[in-house]
Amino acid sequence: MNIVRKDLDQNKATLTVSVTKADYDEKVEKSLRDYRKKANIPGFRPGNAPLGMLRKIYGKALVAEEVNRLVSDGLYNYIKDNNIHILGEPLPAETQGEVDFENSEEYEIDFEIAVAPEFEVSVSKSDKITYYKIKATDEMINNQIKSYTGRFGKYNQEEIVEENDMVKGELLEMVNGKVNENGIKVKDAVLTPEYMKDAAQKALFVGKTKGDKVVFNPQTAFENEVEISSMLKISKEEAKKLTSDFMMQIEGITRYQEGEVNQELFDKVFGEGAVTSEKEFRNKIAESIQENLTADSDYKFGIDAREVFTEKYNHLQFPTNILKRWLKVANENLTDEKLEEDFPRIINDLIWQLVKEKIVKMNDIKVETSDVQEYARKVAKSQFAQYGMVGLEDSIIDNYVKDMLKKEETVKNFIDKALEEKVIAYIKTAVKLNEKEISVEDFNKLFETEAAN
Repeated sequence: MNIVRKDLDQNKATLTVSVTKADYDEKVEKSLRDYRKKANIPGFRPGNAPLGMLRKIYGKALVAEEVNRLVSDGLYNYIKDNNIHILGEPLPAETQGEVDFENSEEYEIDFEIAVAPEFEVSVSKSDKITYYKIKATDEMINNQIKSYTGRFGKYNQEEIVEENDMVKGELLEMVNGKVNENGIKVKDAVLTPEYMKDAAQKALFVGKTKGDKVVFNPQTAFENEVEISSMLKISKEEAKKLTSDFMMQIEGITRYQEGEVNQELFDKVFGEGAVTSEKEFRNKIAESIQENLTADSDYKFGIDAREVFTEKYNHLQFPTNILKRWLKVANENLTDEKLEEDFPRIINDLIWQLVKEKIVKMNDIKVETSDVQEYARKVAKSQFAQYGMVGLEDSIIDNYVKDMLKKEETVKNFIDKALEEKVIAYIKTAVKLNEKEISVEDFNKLFETEAAN
């Protein structure tokens, strides 16, 4: 087999693969003999079918299979051995016709390849990028403390109903001011006055004590039939038609009491003895919040760095036609309209990818297992933080990370992200940073502006 390269321009070339019978004949014969051992041909015992007959029936298919394998492996090895940086995959040339396996024994197949542009990347203090520094505020710390006191509170039994209490008792349907003996009855029903839409109905419960009886109208009290059907254990259709009053004799009043800012709360949040005063508690929370804010700042810096270097190297030339052909082959559902719409973004993605590769090579950047694990920890902390869960014990984070890293696709993604993170970290040290302090509100507006554009 022979492969000849012909450069059409600096970013486009053809690879002509020539395959002779000598390249594949031995392999095809071996495949025929192997097939003969197990072939079930009518009139012949297994292993005794004439080789000539099998060659006539299956020979051309085996030749096609072997030639395709040879061509595929040959192209891969040629590109690797000659260190050709291709974009996408080799495509059969537009002038390449169908390969005639029926009547030919020698084959010549032309492929087109898109070659990455040759260029050098420079990262220096002449490149200026804004770095937004977000500071943890007292309000953010107070909100986090309130989240903790809310999460680590407890339920107490009370004597007098307040608006947000859970009131428990038996519900009895009324008719003409009396209990309807054949009406709806619900034991151990629970309702919360706070969720009633009607202020007058809500006021019927507030201030009542255990043992008191309250007559109210569910249809007036609640927003919709879903709440009524849930409380009375009836269908939504029945609830929609219900007009009766109900009586509840209050049997229990449960109130959720937020936790106090004390040693018990410190231990629950950060572990026993890790924090011993409110000042230390606030400082520890500030550290956790600041860690997340710094991650947000770095994320924004990464977006801006990408934009700066994509713009810096937007003069690079690409073989547009081949790339578009490859994208259509790789994405069967991609329409011409969608391709044209997305192509500028795809080119920007490609420029950034090439820039990253150059920086990685220039600085011998590598990703170790520890880097992937550390990136996974950041992802885990970020996901927990979305639900207000910061300062979690290492064991909780580590177990979550182990679960994430069980998925091969997730590991591959984390490797790519960890590598990009190292590239961004290098850029951060090499360029001139225009540091700018900013509130979290204004920082979030930067993303709203970008989305609008």
